[in-house]
Amino acid sequence: MDAASTTAHIVENANLGLAVMIPLFGALVVMTMKNHPNLREFISSCASILLFIIVLSFIPALKAGQTLVYPIFHLLPGLSITLRADGMSMIFAMVASSLWVIAVFYSMGYMRAHDEPCQTRFNACFALAIFGAIGVSLSDNLFTLYLFYEIVSICTYPLVAHHQDAEGYAGGRKYIIYLTTTAKMFLLPAMILIYVLVGNLDFPHDIFTGMFPADTKSWVIVMLYIFCILGFAKNGIMPLHHWLPGAMVAPTPVSALLHAVAVVKVGVFCTTRTMLYVFGVNTMDMLNLGIPTAYFVSFTILMASVIALSKDNLKARLAYSTVSQLSYIILGVALLTPHAINGGLIHIVNHGFSKITLFFCAGAIFIATHKKNISEMSGLGRTMPFTFGAFAVASLSMIGAPPVAGFVTKWYLLVGSMEAHQIGILLVLIASTVLNVGYFAPVTYKAFFGKRPEGEVETGIHEAPLSMLIPILIAVTVSVVIGIYPNFMMQFVEMVTG
Repeated sequence: MDAASTTAHIVENANLGLAVMIPLFGALVVMTMKNHPNLREFISSCASILLFIIVLSFIPALKAGQTLVYPIFHLLPGLSITLRADGMSMIFAMVASSLWVIAVFYSMGYMRAHDEPCQTRFNACFALAIFGAIGVSLSDNLFTLYLFYEIVSICTYPLVAHHQDAEGYAGGRKYIIYLTTTAKMFLLPAMILIYVLVGNLDFPHDIFTGMFPADTKSWVIVMLYIFCILGFAKNGIMPLHHWLPGAMVAPTPVSALLHAVAVVKVGVFCTTRTMLYVFGVNTMDMLNLGIPTAYFVSFTILMASVIALSKDNLKARLAYSTVSQLSYIILGVALLTPHAINGGLIHIVNHGFSKITLFFCAGAIFIATHKKNISEMSGLGRTMPFTFGAFAVASLSMIGAPPVAGFVTKWYLLVGSMEAHQIGILLVLIASTVLNVGYFAPVTYKAFFGKRPEGEVETGIHEAPLSMLIPILIAVTVSVVIGIYPNFMMQFVEMVTG
């Protein structure tokens, strides 16, 4: 695509600014509603629905071949805060905005059923995290991306430390130290050097060319690439993943936010956006950056799955599952073949809906039974059939079984690994699938076929409140629908890969 044709399709759209401002304004209003819980939750619900509608409103223009932009202000020549909606933006914006709607309603039921403290702060910080996530998804340049990336880190710290006890503060410290330190040590210097080399931080409008002038030394590009991969530590790549399991001390809605809606998705979105739009497919291929990256994250895929097998605590097992599954996204992009990139990017969507279902189920199980460990869940599927049924279906998605969404991911990644002639990656994908079965299948088996401990009465154990159960069923239904009909979301992926 030449510059003239690209420019002709750029259209300024103020609704991009509105999309970012809605969760911010919602958070500010919620802060004033401490003594009005019903009104507070009404505001959160309205903000989430309005944001989703606005994100949907961008679709006709994008399908018509336009790229939407909205400059907020310029700081220096080539350095601005500008928003942009293109195919890749929509992948994450659709996930974040739609899952916020579901998460808001689930959170109402969970926080009230468990009588959680500081619910006003929780709702406000939740909205601020979405503010950062939407800003990341709609960023037109690396500076805007970095700014909103840091906003997500800061605004989610109070959520991780929500319980304000020793365990919560320890998890929160680890969370904020890992994420802010890596960003300052690696990402910020890389961004400054890229600005010096290129003269701006604007993302190109295709994934092939990258940002660097032809005379840039290869070793400089390689160094900057490594710094960017390490700087976006929200992507959960080992060994910079320890913050993620540590953050599981937070309430379940926060865990769902971290793993499905905002934080880790911000990490992998920023990583893949940078790989494709800062460095570009051609540069990565020429400097042989892709395949080594794919094998590097393969270690995370396998090792995190092995660790997940050893965890009896359900949320801990799901946390290490997330560490593993995130690297599928990076692996797909790193293979640099069309099918593999498609598989990696669509997994942002597929993982989001499936993983939020799993965490919602974990929260529902805790509310209904006060049990956190898998070893204690034998027979519970017979008294909570909808919750454990949803868990089973979402588990199939994580495994990659049809007809659930994760099958689409695995299919594209397997085909992409063959396109790249990487039998080693193919074997990694097969091995990880076996490991997925190993740590998900026992949960469902115990729930439906295990025997309750002798002397333990099941009286009083039933499904969680409808305010929690309905979001679970909606999320798992979407997971199945996008597995059977993947074309709606794939259209945005194909806008990226052409």
